Amino acid sequence: MIVAFSVTPLGVGEGVSEPVARAVRIVRESGLPNSTDAMFTTLEGEWDEVMDVVKRAVEAVAEVAPRVSLVLKADMRQGVDDAMTSKVEALERHLDHPRD
Repeated sequence: MIVAFSVTPLGVGEGVSEPVARAVRIVRESGLPNSTDAMFTTLEGEWDEVMDVVKRAVEAVAEVAPRVSLVLKADMRQGVDDAMTSKVEALERHLDHPRD
């Protein structure tokens, strides 16, 4: 499965990069394929391992924030591995060869 999620600390003021870094550190240390951009962190793996990482990321932020907001989107597709890469590659192929 692929999960795109965003953890937002609430009640910590305007700057949230340090609390968010705590969550991203958990994801990166998990060893699962992942990427982080300005809005979401995307993670790929089996249900239990992905959800465990998301839970630990939220808990890491909750250690320094009185309230935490979580947005999560999941794509579950049996028999597909490396979807984070293959989905983007398929899109790029279409961009490289547009239909007229």
